[in-house]
Amino acid sequence: MKKFRLASGLLTAFVLILGVALAGCGKSSSTSSSSNPSSVSAIKKNGTIKIAVFGDLPPYGWVDKNGKRAGYDVALAKQIGKDLNVKVKFVQVNANSRVDALKSNKVDLVLANFTVTPERKQVVDFAEPYMKVSIGVISPKNHPITSVSQLKGKSLIVNKGTTAENYFTSKQKDVNLQKYDSKTEQFNALKNGRAAALADDNSYLYAWVKNHPKYTVGIKTLGPNQYIAPAVKKGNKSLLNWTNKEIKKLNNNGFFKTDYNQNLKPYFSSDITAEDIIITK
Repeated sequence: MKKFRLASGLLTAFVLILGVALAGCGKSSSTSSSSNPSSVSAIKKNGTIKIAVFGDLPPYGWVDKNGKRAGYDVALAKQIGKDLNVKVKFVQVNANSRVDALKSNKVDLVLANFTVTPERKQVVDFAEPYMKVSIGVISPKNHPITSVSQLKGKSLIVNKGTTAENYFTSKQKDVNLQKYDSKTEQFNALKNGRAAALADDNSYLYAWVKNHPKYTVGIKTLGPNQYIAPAVKKGNKSLLNWTNKEIKKLNNNGFFKTDYNQNLKPYFSSDITAEDIIITK
């Protein structure tokens, strides 16, 4: 009888230990699944992908007169949602909030004219690029800035968190920078005469100048050519790999040429071509 009770007790203890172990495994699996809410499987399960875009940067990302989001980056975001078979939730960001939006899981993907730089590669993962760009400088036509030397000791408007800010901070320390949080604020500052010029990505300075003929892109290219790419949270291999395949597929089927013709070409002057902007492979 004692032996039976002992065996019965050992069996009960074993069952309890096994149950705890299995519960632990289940918890670990659940934790593993929830640890990356931006994985492709999690996005498909939720039925929604959260994509960061600009809301005041035509022709790349803005809200039109009907209250709808429009632009080159927005069209790409919609295509990504379609190919993932999920809804797209747009999250509006400023240039200096793109990284934080990824780190805090507010967004899964950034498509907000995000230029690839060595510094940014340390904090986010970039997918294949879909556009090329350089820094440009615009100024009033009646006081044009055509060389960086003219900016020495003068005020220059930049957007916080952009490659233009980084370039002038590190390479042109004789220039006095006025830093603004949004694109709207920086362009209003230029129109109000608060500085001699404004520096930003040349691709949308071309578009802005076409609608503001009193200004000119006096410096079209400054620094090295750079690239615009989607960004995901550091370490999110699942979404990174999927996005890389998606960009290659869209490039091969001519999506970016179509996107350019529909969303960028109408905003550029005739001296700008698709090859100046998009990446063909």
